[in-house]
Amino acid sequence: MSFTRLAAATTPTAHVGLGLAAVGRPAYLTLGRDGELPAPRTVEALRARTHQLLDAAYAQGVRYVDAARSYGRAEEFLAEWLDAHPEASDLVVGSKWGYTYVGEWRTDAEVHEVKDHSTAAYRRQIEETRALLGDRLDLYQVHSLTPDSPALTDPELHGLLAELAAEGTTVGFSTSGPAQADAIRAALRIESGGAPLFRTVQSTWNLLEPSASDALAEAHGAGLTVIVKEALANGRLAGRAAPAELLAAAEQVGESPDAVALAAVLLQPWAGVVLSGAATVGELGSNLGAVAEPGSTLQTGLSRLAEDAEAYWAHRAGLPWT
Repeated sequence: MSFTRLAAATTPTAHVGLGLAAVGRPAYLTLGRDGELPAPRTVEALRARTHQLLDAAYAQGVRYVDAARSYGRAEEFLAEWLDAHPEASDLVVGSKWGYTYVGEWRTDAEVHEVKDHSTAAYRRQIEETRALLGDRLDLYQVHSLTPDSPALTDPELHGLLAELAAEGTTVGFSTSGPAQADAIRAALRIESGGAPLFRTVQSTWNLLEPSASDALAEAHGAGLTVIVKEALANGRLAGRAAPAELLAAAEQVGESPDAVALAAVLLQPWAGVVLSGAATVGELGSNLGAVAEPGSTLQTGLSRLAEDAEAYWAHRAGLPWT
């Protein structure tokens, strides 16, 4: 199926998607997780939490959900929920390949995921994803493209992705790191049959890290749907961790700081979908306040929060997996 099915969604919250990175595995690099997840973080506990979030998201009009092969058992949890909810046939499903989860369901693992953008990795992971999600997979993305990724220069891989697109699954890519703009522009140059190979781009953009703005505008202009991840900067733009300026802006409009930060994404003319990475139903409800927050009068002041991209990504790399 195709990601373009999302265009038929008419609810205001259809522009907010639910990302499963925080609940598909026991550890992730987001601030405040100790108070968000059940203890112990068993497979059964996180399965139940994922299903609760999916219940709440769908009931409130969310129509896009984002998973990945490296998000532990996120695809498995999602597949179980889809099987139990045939009425949710309008939920659009995206996943990603290119990282393998190796954390062995431990919070103290030395390494949690391993990157591999080879053709062999794609062949293995698309079959793993299909085994779980079957024909419910609408969007399949290369996970975290950087300018040095072989996925940008491998014609065999491009051919395989073009075959997937010809079968009806939308093909996209996500980006990470201080050179996101370079990766986006390189990916936009890849064609299949005279048309762009990729139809979506998922990038980090937030009030602290807006460096990919121009490249995302170019992608939007080229016809790609832009999906924004890490809009809350791994928890730095939510709750008590939020900067004073954001807390003041939130108080001014009567919304939570996370809702204002997400609204800042939705105000971008190139933004199609912004992901909530909520780990609790309460956080999800707070995030969804973004659709009620016009925020246009706040953006000039909040633009001062932007950090140097290299410094931002160095800080992110230092966050602990908890």
